[in-house]
Amino acid sequence: MTFKSSTRLLAMALSLAAGPAIAQSTAAVPTAPNAPANAPVAAPAAGAAPITPASAEPAPAGGPALAKDAPDKHVVVAGDTLWGIAGRFLESPWRWPEIWQMNREQVRNPHLIYPGDIIYLDSSGGRNRLRLARPVDGAALTARAAGVGIDPSRPDAPPPPPVEERLSPRVRVQPLPAQPIPMVNAAAIEPFLNRPLVVDEKGLKDHPRIVGAQEGRVYLSAGELAFARGLKPEQTVTEWHVYRPGAPLLHPDTRKPIAYEAVFIGTARLERRGDPAAFRILRATEEIGLGDRLVPAEGAADLNYAPRAPQAALAGRLISVYRGVAQAGRNSVISVSLGRKDGLEAGHVLSIRERAREVRDDETRKMISLPGETIGQVLVFRVFDSIAYGLIVRATKSVTVGDDILTP
Repeated sequence: MTFKSSTRLLAMALSLAAGPAIAQSTAAVPTAPNAPANAPVAAPAAGAAPITPASAEPAPAGGPALAKDAPDKHVVVAGDTLWGIAGRFLESPWRWPEIWQMNREQVRNPHLIYPGDIIYLDSSGGRNRLRLARPVDGAALTARAAGVGIDPSRPDAPPPPPVEERLSPRVRVQPLPAQPIPMVNAAAIEPFLNRPLVVDEKGLKDHPRIVGAQEGRVYLSAGELAFARGLKPEQTVTEWHVYRPGAPLLHPDTRKPIAYEAVFIGTARLERRGDPAAFRILRATEEIGLGDRLVPAEGAADLNYAPRAPQAALAGRLISVYRGVAQAGRNSVISVSLGRKDGLEAGHVLSIRERAREVRDDETRKMISLPGETIGQVLVFRVFDSIAYGLIVRATKSVTVGDDILTP
């Protein structure tokens, strides 16, 4: 009888303790989680509002179509990406903002999602939407149910037992702060996030030029000193990238240059101003020589964007594949003939469609046009005035230079 009573009391304590924790988990969405991945998780309360404010733009009736095997929930793990999770839930992953009911500001600054978070699919009310739940620390609930941590000021509280502790050197272990998951696999596009790569028609002519090397050497490697002319008084940065002029990027139809792509070959640090100025080579991906140019290093581009389709109907062409190959597949980096002037933004998803081709009808002996089919999607991550870089996130067949790039 005593055992049953104790069990019933413990269950009641756990149920009472759980209430505040659930409220905390739904209110603390913007805060990075510190709880371990196996901690208890509070599911969203029934009938609770979505995690976005009420001012969010409403999604179309019924919401975007779900993927064939869309799960009821997904536990975020290290290595997940926003695009990958969107593909688990949606047939068209670029409609990710709609299922979260994001407004325009939230698309550019979406909710951060961390490993250990749980994304729930809510289909109540005839409209699909997602909710986010965070793990809560279950240790406090267990301690409260077991009577640990009783207030010592209470009259009936027992005196604390004496504690003897022998001091000795200790190692303090502190977990690293959790990192939110990126839009796409950052490793695949890391070289493109902080390197200008695309320059205007003047190319690199306005940037400092290496004119000499330490001890009269022709080529430089890491640790050696380079001398350059053309450093402007207003250029006060100390970290620089070293580039070599590359080939112009040509439009597939007109064959006219759209932009000029520079080849990254290393990094350098400004050590002494003057004419010539002295630069220390920090890293060299290949030999650095006379005539190579120095460009101020840029900060890494922000990847905190929700994948989405452009609002306008855009049409461009695939103009190059990174490393100069003619065909590409999933996780390849490509450049497209669309840029800021066309309204393109980082986070936009574009469809890749093979070009229509002409074939001869054997009976009529006339040429007919076979329409092209959509063969993939590219997610834009870096945008310049007239050109942009994107990562192929889906491909059903090889993608070829000259393919059409369109709003999905």
